[in-house]
Amino acid sequence: MIYQFENYLLDVSRRELRRAGHLVPLEPRVFDLLEYLIRNRDRAVSKDDLIAGVWNGRIVSDSAVSSRMNAVRSVISDAGDQQRSIRTISRKGFRFVAVVREVPDSASALAAILAPAGDTKPAPVTETVGPAIPDTPSIAVLPFTNMSGDTAQQYFADGIVEDITTELSRFNELFVIARNSSFKYRGKAIDVRQIGRDLGVRYLLEGSVRRMGDGMRVTVQLIDALTGRHRWAERYDRKIEDVFAVQDEVVRSIVTILAAHVKEAETERTLTKPPTSWHAYDYYLQATDRFSAFIASLRVDELYETRRLLQRSIALDPKYARAYALLSTTYTTAWVNPWDGDYLDADILEWANELARKGVELDPGSPQARACLGLVLMWKRRHEQAIAEFERAISLNPNYVDWRFGLALVYAGEAERAIQVLLAYRRLDPFYAPTTAGFLGLAYFTLRQYSQALPLLRETVSWAPKLRAAHTWLAATLGQLGQLDEARAAAAEVLRITPDWTINGIARRLAVFKNSHDAEHYFEGLRKAGLPED
Repeated sequence: MIYQFENYLLDVSRRELRRAGHLVPLEPRVFDLLEYLIRNRDRAVSKDDLIAGVWNGRIVSDSAVSSRMNAVRSVISDAGDQQRSIRTISRKGFRFVAVVREVPDSASALAAILAPAGDTKPAPVTETVGPAIPDTPSIAVLPFTNMSGDTAQQYFADGIVEDITTELSRFNELFVIARNSSFKYRGKAIDVRQIGRDLGVRYLLEGSVRRMGDGMRVTVQLIDALTGRHRWAERYDRKIEDVFAVQDEVVRSIVTILAAHVKEAETERTLTKPPTSWHAYDYYLQATDRFSAFIASLRVDELYETRRLLQRSIALDPKYARAYALLSTTYTTAWVNPWDGDYLDADILEWANELARKGVELDPGSPQARACLGLVLMWKRRHEQAIAEFERAISLNPNYVDWRFGLALVYAGEAERAIQVLLAYRRLDPFYAPTTAGFLGLAYFTLRQYSQALPLLRETVSWAPKLRAAHTWLAATLGQLGQLDEARAAAAEVLRITPDWTINGIARRLAVFKNSHDAEHYFEGLRKAGLPED
């Protein structure tokens, strides 16, 4: 058997691990441990399981197990703080969560086929090998350091980074990593060459921001991630209200350096038009910071605070499109989740629709506003219009990543396309949000590829245990697989989160499948899992 995951091949019969076609040398015990984790990827394995399965029950110290586990993580480039492939589960042990494709032994030549002709030089195991660097100029904007001496001002530095990232991503000639993945490196002392390998980019932009009364100092430097050398650096001392001009200058300089063939390097702020009031922009930045905190915690008070800040932003600048778009998302989120009276309230969904349309009306060139409108239209079962809005967002910004597009495609009956879109997004956002795996898992479930869906949905539940949708998708998948004990456990989590949940009462309102056969396939899985009909 050969197990294929990410850019690795584990050939069990040959006892070989290959990375991007190159043979990776590793100790026999490390190979055995990796194989055991992959072979038992459908569950968490304890240290006792590992000792019994890998060490044949011999007495082994905890430090020895930890040492070998760290070695496994090292050879598959899975740093402990990232845990993209091997997840440590509190009080349970470890689970292999990367998507695995099994290749029969008859295909053992696959590893040799993938290896470069005549090249069997082992790849060094001390360096992380990430995605291949694109042929086009590629860049990631790393979190700027907040030099203000006040941690409460971090949102300001983050806002500048987000806007620079957005403006750079407008250029077809550039490959720009999504903000979510770049921000994984906040506060970490990691060699820039390693970050470049992790993200698969040639260039990195670093910087710092210091607010001083009504002024600010922004420093930026462009680094060649392959060599670690600085290509360009600049310092800007400006008034706070000139922040947009600074962002434009930075973008123009980078585009000139990285993509000299771009006909028009002068950027127009058509995607993120600045508000007329500086204070409105500041409130918007604070709101995006609170919304990020909400996404991480699912605490409803963070959602309420996001709304409050956005309402203050709009009060100061009633024509600020991005504030309307994000405000729409807060109401859409509340409509889907059982936190308060907004839950499944038709008036709330219509209000989200009006806010999103207002954002599009104010700035038709905003990908964010288009995507927020697409999301509302999906929940309103207007599938063709929803997809059209998401497609418009991508045409406006080829590097724009909105994972909800994948969910919209699944519900529209285009699961195969959803898989293509979500896998492509993973390249732009390697450290994707937990819901991403859930959307991908639902796509595989809809195609009845349950073995592909299962590890993805388990990954989502592990990362986001409060996300009810993930538990329902997992319950349906386990139900269709006939793994009824686990299916009932997943169903119990659904009912714990929402005690009055039923198939006819809630599932039929939220499972907005365009095709009736997709909906019935889903409901059938829920019934098998033991979830109540009424």
